[in-house]
Amino acid sequence: MDFHFLSPVDEVLIEEISLHGKHNLGSQINIHTINSGIPDLENIDIAIVGVTENRLDQDQDENFLNFNNIRRSFYGLFPGNWNLKLADLGDIQKGETVEDTYFALQTMISALIKKKIVPVILGGSQDLIYAQYRAYDRLEQMVNLVNIDSRFDLGDADEPINNRSYVGKIVVNKPYNLFNYSSVGYQTYFNSQEEIKLMDRLFFDAYRLGEVNNNISLIEPVMRNANLVGLDLGSITAAEIGGKGHNSPNGFDGKEICALSRYAGISDKVSSFGIYEYTSDYTQAGNMLIAQVMWYFIEGVNYRTNENTVSAKKDFIKYQVPIEDDVLVFFKSPISGRWWIEIPFISTSNTKLKKHTLLPCSYEDYLEACNQITPERWYKTMRNNEI
Repeated sequence: MDFHFLSPVDEVLIEEISLHGKHNLGSQINIHTINSGIPDLENIDIAIVGVTENRLDQDQDENFLNFNNIRRSFYGLFPGNWNLKLADLGDIQKGETVEDTYFALQTMISALIKKKIVPVILGGSQDLIYAQYRAYDRLEQMVNLVNIDSRFDLGDADEPINNRSYVGKIVVNKPYNLFNYSSVGYQTYFNSQEEIKLMDRLFFDAYRLGEVNNNISLIEPVMRNANLVGLDLGSITAAEIGGKGHNSPNGFDGKEICALSRYAGISDKVSSFGIYEYTSDYTQAGNMLIAQVMWYFIEGVNYRTNENTVSAKKDFIKYQVPIEDDVLVFFKSPISGRWWIEIPFISTSNTKLKKHTLLPCSYEDYLEACNQITPERWYKTMRNNEI
């Protein structure tokens, strides 16, 4: 693969790796250096790449951006009991235009996914999710996007794209690949009532910060259904993450954001993970937290159960629940104990899905159905399926 647009990892970091010893991550990752070039991607499972683009950040006038401090923290960590091979491909520098940067990122993500390599993207402004999403155009599939963010970022789709309006562009721009958008951790005072109502009209999923704080396991089925996940670092409390651009006293704490990233990693369907809204003025603790977020995502990938296969689903236990005029069909994995609910294919109507589909759900959803309460995610997905 020709990734000529990638620049190598800073030589200063390469020199520092030898100080960590041979057991730290830095000595076990295949790193893009000036001397060795881009690593051979054969048998690589996860590839880290930075994108120094932040020109469309509404609140940021910083021109220079690098990820040395994140890498320094990450390289110093010890790996878990992993059977994964990691590569650090270096950085995509700003193109002549933002669109050039988008094209490079889109090209790289698409190529990595086709090789069954999961990219972990370190980015500047969050409009880069648009390029992350557009990488799936070439894969010809409907896409579920999960965004960990205090804002919906719908914006005005008629205005030029920026880091607060990229979701609107995803919704309205062709090709229409988006099946569902889920916002995790939104804070009402950061979102207009018009946007909140629009999320509801589009049958998108939205989980308030307090709701997730009270029961973080709510998000496991959401992540299990995602194809790509984005994380806005502004969704983390300022006390934990630091950085002049992130000044909200409310948000996820360190344990919660690491748990959410592990949920994303353990999902069999998630094929790319982006961390955005980084600035170069983070504290040492903030950079370490981002490194640990990456660590927990990789930990999750290592422990995937590969239940999203035809052979695995043959062993699922089937439950049928009559409710009103429907019969809801649930499935439970005997391996992980996780639950799914069937979204039926209706051949007589114009729908996005072309076959029966299993929607990840929780045991609580099954219990609700047994009590004659239709699970909200099932209802929204059925409506979302209608073209």
